[in-house]
This record gives sequence, C-alpha cells and structure tokens, in this order.
Amino acid sequence: MRYCFTLQVRPERQQEYAERHAAVWPEMLAALDATGWRNYSLFLREDGLLVGYVECDDLDAAQAAMAATDVNRRWQADMAPYFVQSGAPDEAFVRLTEVFHLADQLALAGIPPSTPPEG
Repeated sequence: MRYCFTLQVRPERQQEYAERHAAVWPEMLAALDATGWRNYSLFLREDGLLVGYVECDDLDAAQAAMAATDVNRRWQADMAPYFVQSGAPDEAFVRLTEVFHLADQLALAGIPPSTPPEG
C-alpha cells in the first residue's frame, strides 16, 4: 500500500534537517528496510512542510516494528527538536488520504500504461 504523511519542520532548522538526511545512520537505513519500509521518500517545502511517502504492506505494523528497535528510539529523539509538533516525529505525523493514483485509474479504464512502472 501507498502512504503519505506530513510534518512541520521548524523554519530555522530546515537546512540542518536536510543535511542530516543526506547521511542517515546506516543502522537506521537497515532497520527501515528490515521492517518493510519501501520506496520511502521525504520532500521538504520552503516553508518547512515535510511530506513523506512510503510503500509498505501495513504502515501500523511497520511503525510498530520500527518502534521496537533501539536505533529508531535514538533517531526519533535526535530528530524531535527539528519539528514543530511535540513528541516522537514518527508518532506525530498526519496521514493523508490518497484520492488519485494514475496506475490504478489506468487499470480501471482498461488503458495499458505507456511506460513500465518504477519500483
């Protein structure tokens, strides 16, 4: 399944937040991969709006699996000061409802995609 979420990064911490994500701890990357987070991306708008996108079988289960890891506890504590929301960032994000996905709509309309899907 596809999931999208938002958080708000503090304006004065945006550059540092982006720099931290240019070199995520290898053990954090391995934990995300091991707990089923696929095709995971973060996008940061100029005003600090952070939009996340992830594909996984079950986001609640993937979050619970991450919450059980020591590296996630350390990472979330380290990241918390960057956000306007209080608490662990991975528990404070707001999920968005998907209202359109091109591949799904093409399939419903019986139109073959012109390019193979990325993945």
